[in-house]
Amino acid sequence: MEDIEIQQLYDNYHRKIAKISLDFKRYLYSKINWNARMIGIKGARGVGKTTLLLQHILDNYKDLDQTLYVSLDDLWFTTHKLMDLVDWADRHGITRLYLDEVHRYREWSETLKNIYDSYPDMGIVYTSSSLLAMDNAKVDLSRRQTLYMLYGMSFREYLAFENAVDFSPLSMDELLHDHVRYAMQMMKDIKIAPVFESYLDHGYYPFYREVGDDFHMRLREVLSVVMDTDVPAVENVSFDTVQKIKRLLMIICEHVPFEPNMSELWKQLSTNNELGLRMLYSLDRAQILTLLTAKAKSYKYLYKPGKILLNNTNLMHVLCPVVEKGNERETFFLSQMIVAHDVKMPQKGDFLVDDQYLFEVGGKGKTFDQIKDLPQSYLAVDDMDVGLTNRIPLWMFGLLY
Repeated sequence: MEDIEIQQLYDNYHRKIAKISLDFKRYLYSKINWNARMIGIKGARGVGKTTLLLQHILDNYKDLDQTLYVSLDDLWFTTHKLMDLVDWADRHGITRLYLDEVHRYREWSETLKNIYDSYPDMGIVYTSSSLLAMDNAKVDLSRRQTLYMLYGMSFREYLAFENAVDFSPLSMDELLHDHVRYAMQMMKDIKIAPVFESYLDHGYYPFYREVGDDFHMRLREVLSVVMDTDVPAVENVSFDTVQKIKRLLMIICEHVPFEPNMSELWKQLSTNNELGLRMLYSLDRAQILTLLTAKAKSYKYLYKPGKILLNNTNLMHVLCPVVEKGNERETFFLSQMIVAHDVKMPQKGDFLVDDQYLFEVGGKGKTFDQIKDLPQSYLAVDDMDVGLTNRIPLWMFGLLY
């Protein structure tokens, strides 16, 4: 392979990194062991994986040409093989490759395994936006790689991204037992209510800043790619099933948080239990839905979820004809909590966290009636700036990561 054939890739790489700022970094940036030989970063489309890669390059290489970033959806790879590029890089002394959107390359998992095994001095950092493709890789890379999940922005990150206020994440213990002090400190610098409403509408996906008023339209396009491309690629489903998946999403959207009557739901979709559950769990794995279950969730053994919610509030504002406030509150709480904590559906209350903490979510008038006398029980209360004892402002649950 001639150097001139690589120039197009370097031109694209330089154009992209020229637009990168180091002013704001996602929560995962400091948690990654960047010294690992193979690193995988997966996450829903639009949560900032490409920026994460380019920031690390900009942060660590004085000479950018010491490494190479490529996106595997580049047309260059329609006439060239990734292994040939790796061989060229190895011969030119490059020991670190950053591969974006690897699921767009045929036999990507086999190729990564071959790179790892055949080029012991070559480090690989790769990303994938197709969570379904990652879960269905033909080759198990678990012994070779360190794998991370990048979720959408927390409310805490949104505050920093908007230059409103910047501070470290709270631990669960700090939130539960010292929330009044932290809330009062923040009230000195910012009015929470209007910023929180903005976050619920568009703050989960950082590309909102780039696209401006087109955010909702762009997010719909992201959803279409997942349902029209990602799901059929790994689930081997027909066009008719894809249409059922879209209808399923709208049925759930109209009722979230949806406590399903499964037989009635399958009747509406003209489908059976097996295919219906596959559709639900596919949307959960793709981070469009979140299935709340009473026991540990398994993608191997599919069973009826206790409650179904959209993955985050931005999706509600894009998909739902009317955003019901109670549903939005629960969706926000769950989207912020599942990043670092185990969440299940309890017999009483709305959410059981880490098999220890019981939460009810509601407005200012919410009482402890449903969870009274239960140990470690708390209220997550909306429309409240500062809490009291076990009544914690809902927005503060967005400060955990």
